[in-house]
Amino acid sequence: MDGVLAHLAAGFVDVFAPANLLALVIGLVLGLLVAVLPGLTLVMGVVLALPFTYTMEVTPAIILLTAMYVSGTYAGAWTSILFRVPGEPIDVPMLWDGYAMARKGEAAQALGWTLIAALVGGLASAAVMVLLTEPVARVALTFSTPEYFAIILFGLASVISLGGSSLANALISLFAGLLIATVGVDDTYGAHRFTFDVPILSDGIDYLVVMVGAFGLGEVFMRMELGFTSAPLKAAGTVSTRLPGLREIASLKGTFTRGTLLGIIIGIVPGAGATVASFLSYGIEAQYGRRKEKMGSGIPEGIVAPQCAATASVGGAMIPLITMGIPGSGATAIILGAFLLHGLQPGPQVLQTSSHIVYAVFASLFVGVIGMCLIGYFAARLLVRVLEFPEVIVSAYVVMCCILGAFASRNNITDVWLIVVFGVVGYLCERFRFPIAPLVLGTILGPIAETSFMTTMISFDNDWTVFFTRPISGAVMALVILTLVFPVLRRFWSPRRRSAT
Repeated sequence: MDGVLAHLAAGFVDVFAPANLLALVIGLVLGLLVAVLPGLTLVMGVVLALPFTYTMEVTPAIILLTAMYVSGTYAGAWTSILFRVPGEPIDVPMLWDGYAMARKGEAAQALGWTLIAALVGGLASAAVMVLLTEPVARVALTFSTPEYFAIILFGLASVISLGGSSLANALISLFAGLLIATVGVDDTYGAHRFTFDVPILSDGIDYLVVMVGAFGLGEVFMRMELGFTSAPLKAAGTVSTRLPGLREIASLKGTFTRGTLLGIIIGIVPGAGATVASFLSYGIEAQYGRRKEKMGSGIPEGIVAPQCAATASVGGAMIPLITMGIPGSGATAIILGAFLLHGLQPGPQVLQTSSHIVYAVFASLFVGVIGMCLIGYFAARLLVRVLEFPEVIVSAYVVMCCILGAFASRNNITDVWLIVVFGVVGYLCERFRFPIAPLVLGTILGPIAETSFMTTMISFDNDWTVFFTRPISGAVMALVILTLVFPVLRRFWSPRRRSAT
């Protein structure tokens, strides 16, 4: 424990270095702006910021993206409360009680509860992240390639099970991403795969091109089809925040505790993320809360529960990312890409080889949560005014960032054409309700899964049963099967129960 505190103290010193602190502040402001604009999503905002980190050192780059991630879970609540316009899917549960409070003339109180909930959830999850990361990493150090493959497979299975209403569509999207990841030269045998004698394909398709094109350009194409609005809406004349008193906060201690714990747990589960945590926390409060019958009528519990869970999920999602290299959400998938881009492979070894970077990121989460709340308290009125920007201007900026990011990746004009192709792929996925997250995760985790699988086959004489006979890998593979089978059984069981009733 003393060693953890010493590393964390050194991390705080690193955070306050000028370059790291500047990256933190920029990330917080960008995350707040992205969350406020309904035309941009949190994941898309992190994707658009990624190309600008190419020339940065690894520590400020990860700090910037992590700061965007944490602040993006907070500011969208402002538009939900004030205008009934959620900036993110995360913020939908908050408008049910938040907007009702605003209609009753209690908008300042609603914003105050949002700020306190984000502060409590963020700091608690950051503390849990620091406490759990080293024990989880120590366990992960005992893993061999069968365990790594099983865990990566579990991460992919968790993503597709939460990827949308159709399991078949999620599977198709995942397998498309895995297929894209196989293009290029095989790392094990050096064979060319799916290159069709095209030189640029010999180097493979960069996951950054897939990620930025599908999320960024795909969203722009979708909004182009729907028609751009002149401006999402006009900002309110007066935006203020009134913080609740200590006695008021203490009266909701059960709500704070439930929301925070649920957010951390959901964050740790690969593929869940802040949206699932927010909705689930609101639902549990509506079923088991002290004033469950009043939920939806404009009470603080309806704001505190989802906001605590959403912000707390950030620290939870960072635990599997750092210790095993498995992203717990869409945003951490982009942060994983940033780690790999700067030559750093997250996993159990990273705490031994690059502990100064890891603990600087941990410390930045504590500082970032506090900074986010301070900026939000004093700058809410100014930040909400970005809602006056015409949507077509915002979309043009997104396109510019996507194209610049594609070219900067490998300084090759072919990547610009590829990003347009994957922009169309992203649009088609949105149009026909295929989730994009499994596609992107497949391109990122596919090569890692393939390397682990091939290494296992070479080491264990092509004995595929090793994944099931070793205790840890066997337990994880059982979870994989359960994750894949449960949605099918649920769909099969629900009609039978309804007919029986």
